[in-house]
Amino acid sequence: MALSTPSPATGQRPYAEDCRDASVRDFVTLLKPGVLSLVVFTAFIGALLAPGHLHPYVLFISLLSIALGAGGAAAFNMWYDRDIDMIMTRTQKRPIPAGRIAPQDGLCFSVLLCVTSVVLMALATNFLAAALLCVSILYYTFFYTAYLKRRTAQNIVIGGGAGAFPPLIGWVSVTGDVGILPLLLFWIIFIWTPSHFWALSLYRCQDYTLAGVPMLPVTRGIKVTKQHIVVYALALALSALLPWGLGYLGPLYGAVSLILGAVYLELSRRVIKGGEKEAIRLFVFSIAYLFILFLSMIVDYVVRTYT
Repeated sequence: MALSTPSPATGQRPYAEDCRDASVRDFVTLLKPGVLSLVVFTAFIGALLAPGHLHPYVLFISLLSIALGAGGAAAFNMWYDRDIDMIMTRTQKRPIPAGRIAPQDGLCFSVLLCVTSVVLMALATNFLAAALLCVSILYYTFFYTAYLKRRTAQNIVIGGGAGAFPPLIGWVSVTGDVGILPLLLFWIIFIWTPSHFWALSLYRCQDYTLAGVPMLPVTRGIKVTKQHIVVYALALALSALLPWGLGYLGPLYGAVSLILGAVYLELSRRVIKGGEKEAIRLFVFSIAYLFILFLSMIVDYVVRTYT
């Protein structure tokens, strides 16, 4: 494996100059499969809740396009952040900083996936869905990764919009237009993101400090971050009730949302007086929270439709 020369100024180990030692698993890792699964799932729920019908094959192509776009954006993130990924313990083993995939190959892989995703979505569904997919990709790659992340402690708050697009895109791929319900789904994910990611940043605060990334715990301190988590958890619990309160979803969803919101708030409250253990517990639950919440939407819809 050919390696580039390490920088004398930083003392960092060299990057690979090719990807001959990379495996398929390494390229899959560039897609951030854990995040990708949640992206595809929320997009699928958005499509199922939409009025109208897509042929199963077209729906598959739509979800594949979203997966390719999200994966391509994730690969761009790993390419752009390769310098700080080399510093942070959590990310040192990623394929680019670990020297298994050359940076230029990671970037080419990203561009290929992103362009393919938008073109495929436009051909399979409609222009608006393709345009929204393109906006979400640009939002995450350039606005969040290249601009916000290293400049402001509000990077996650503002950048959270990137991950909120999938259910909206899924809905639009079916209907060709935007409705109130998909906008509510967008808002739920948008308001969920800060507390979810700040819980992780509490656990990995030292990493962000060493890398010079201005996450909230680094710039404002642990106490302020914990207070922000509780505020956003409350906003999330209230926001998640809106689809039921406004009559778009039924009582089954309302009950699940209420219970999940109460648990989320309790775990957030424990973070205030707790340490890393409570923070990581909230982080893990936040993922389950979003999955169960969105799953309850489609269960509620099916129950109300067929009973």
